[in-house]
Parts: sequence; structure tokens; C-alpha cells
Amino acid sequence: MDHVGKLSIVDNEDQDDTCTTLVLHEEDHTLGNVLRHMLVKNPDVEFAGYSIPHPSEQKINLRIQTHETPCLTVLYRALDDVTDVCDHILSEIDRAEREFSDNK
Repeated sequence: MDHVGKLSIVDNEDQDDTCTTLVLHEEDHTLGNVLRHMLVKNPDVEFAGYSIPHPSEQKINLRIQTHETPCLTVLYRALDDVTDVCDHILSEIDRAEREFSDNK
């Protein structure tokens, strides 16, 4: 298993780059569900799912299968999409706070 920071790629002899299982260490349903949602919205993704092996383990097993695009490419795209959504939410909160302060 290749391990870089919080991310590990599970070795599988039959895998190619369109079918990958990853382990995200020190994460839970919060990130797992958001990533799965962003992945399944991508038309290049054939399947995306995650599981938590045991409630006492702080890790997620994330399975990605794509039609042709490499799995890591769609994962990075999904992470970028999550970042964009979070940035948008933060900017809307800032805008609403300014609007509220201006109306006092």
C-alpha cells in the first residue's frame, strides 16, 4: 500500500488506473459522504462509494471506478469542487454578515 500523508492507495494486481481503492486516514463520514457525492456527479465516474471499516477506526475506504479517466484525476477534481463549494459558502456568509452590519 502506497502511503502519502493521509492518503493510501490499496495495491491490487488486477487494478488499472480506472479502478482504485484508496484509504483516507483520520477522516470520517463528513468527508466521505461529500467526496462520494461530488464523485458521482461527475459523468466520467462509473461508481464511487466509501465505507468506514470499524467505528473505532479513523479511516475511510474510498472506491472509485471510472469509464476511462484515471481515478486520481477525478478524485482531485472532486476535491477541487468541494473546495469551490466551501469557498462559495464562506463568501456568502461574509456577504450576509456585511449586509446585516450595514442594516443596523
